[in-house]
Amino acid sequence: VTSFLADSSKPIMTERKGYAGNGLICVKKPHLDSMDEDLYHLNLGTKTHNLPVMFRDVKFVCVGDSPYRMKAFAQLMHNELGLEGDGKDLKDICAGTDRYSMYKDGPVLCQFRGMWIESTKWKFHELIKLLYNAKCCDVTIIRIGTSGGLGIEPGTIVITHTAVDSFFKARFEQVILDNVVVRSTELDKDLAEELLNCNHEIQKFPALNGHTMGTYDVFLSFQGQLDGALCFFQRKKLEYLKRAYDGGVRNIEMESTVFAAICGLCGLKVQGILKTTVLAKLQCGDQIKASHEVLVEYQRWPQQWISIFIKKRLGLYNLME
Repeated sequence: VTSFLADSSKPIMTERKGYAGNGLICVKKPHLDSMDEDLYHLNLGTKTHNLPVMFRDVKFVCVGDSPYRMKAFAQLMHNELGLEGDGKDLKDICAGTDRYSMYKDGPVLCQFRGMWIESTKWKFHELIKLLYNAKCCDVTIIRIGTSGGLGIEPGTIVITHTAVDSFFKARFEQVILDNVVVRSTELDKDLAEELLNCNHEIQKFPALNGHTMGTYDVFLSFQGQLDGALCFFQRKKLEYLKRAYDGGVRNIEMESTVFAAICGLCGLKVQGILKTTVLAKLQCGDQIKASHEVLVEYQRWPQQWISIFIKKRLGLYNLME
């Protein structure tokens, strides 16, 4: 489907999702199999490593915004799955490069995805090529971490129902060569409900479903923060954030739209975003007021939640725990 920008001869190309139909990763790169070597940035190789043996059993990919948090989550999953050892000596699979951090515990792959759209986009290409070359299938991929809240109390976990851009639309725009390509950012609604139901059963964390707005940066762009080096929008900010809230947005971060778009295009039909809010933009402005100890606890909540979700999926969770 092609439409045209007003006052421009350059088309906007709308790409629809394509699925392999058998749960496998669908990579839109016909010459990928003919490459001599790939995955350099992961410190892995398509020819030098037996990727199916190493990764084919992966069913859950959890990505986060800090290498330290992802290592902590990997250690948590190691213990929760009852794997041998205490998990303290887990090896970083990508230790040979300073660009990635990744750990594997049985069927769970934990990856540091970087921050902001460009870093996330680049690293997701590498991750999806890894899953493709390892012949993984029926993979559930979930982002965990922290974000800014909108109209909700700090400490609330938002399970993303829809990823929206700064115009509150379920889309991600990207310039490819001289075209503006628009991709859908629809997420798996059944997964969102399944994740929320985990909390209904344990009643442990404040949580809700809502839209997550993905922006291009923190200070300018569409987050409208007033504490950056530059600011041109003080009077318009509050009105804009109220419109976002009225449109269903409950938290704001920087990667949700690109995450949803790329995963959807590659056949990862089951996606999710689960983040703890660390501030309330409408009530408290842009500064985080919580103590370091409270913030550390906020960071742990999504990890604990997803550990319960994975154990339930694997038939290992007991409500009496």
